[in-house]
Amino acid sequence: MRKLGVRNKLKEIRMREYAEDPKEFAKRLNVNIKTYYVWENGAVLPGSKTMFEIAKILNKKVDDIWWLEE
Repeated sequence: MRKLGVRNKLKEIRMREYAEDPKEFAKRLNVNIKTYYVWENGAVLPGSKTMFEIAKILNKKVDDIWWLEE
């Protein structure tokens, strides 16, 4: 049985749509850079409320940013 994992498109969105470095993008999301890095790398997930807040800031749906992958 394969383990499900949550993946994200934060880096893709940051680079393609905003052309910002991680520090600038973290500031846009109102989080510190260390927090942003662990989210972008998929090591830690933000809480559900934070996911909705980030989606709103980026004018996206939560599932445009995060999804389950087998």
